[in-house]
Amino acid sequence: MPAAKNHFRELACIWADGGYTGHLTDWTSQHLGVILDIVRRSDDASGFQVLPRRWVVERSFAWLLRSRRLVRDYERRTDTSESVILWSMTTLMSRRLAARRQHRPAPSRAT
Repeated sequence: MPAAKNHFRELACIWADGGYTGHLTDWTSQHLGVILDIVRRSDDASGFQVLPRRWVVERSFAWLLRSRRLVRDYERRTDTSESVILWSMTTLMSRRLAARRQHRPAPSRAT
């Protein structure tokens, strides 16, 4: 984990499942300077309940896995994987922006 601190200097908060409660929260703040935020279910919930922050992460992974190159991890270097992830998300966002632009009504001209 200390090696991760050198590679991910901008990382400030990590969301984790309820299984990671305990001394790990203190350890990450002391040794890594990162906040470990445990996402918990509410006590009055019954059955399946979508956890808001976890849903964001899982949805993002699902979007990334729509790229053929990211379905399998063929990359040997992490910087190559990072570039492919950035490329995939850039493609996704540009397609969404282009779709929004097509659905906008044309501005009316004052005559």
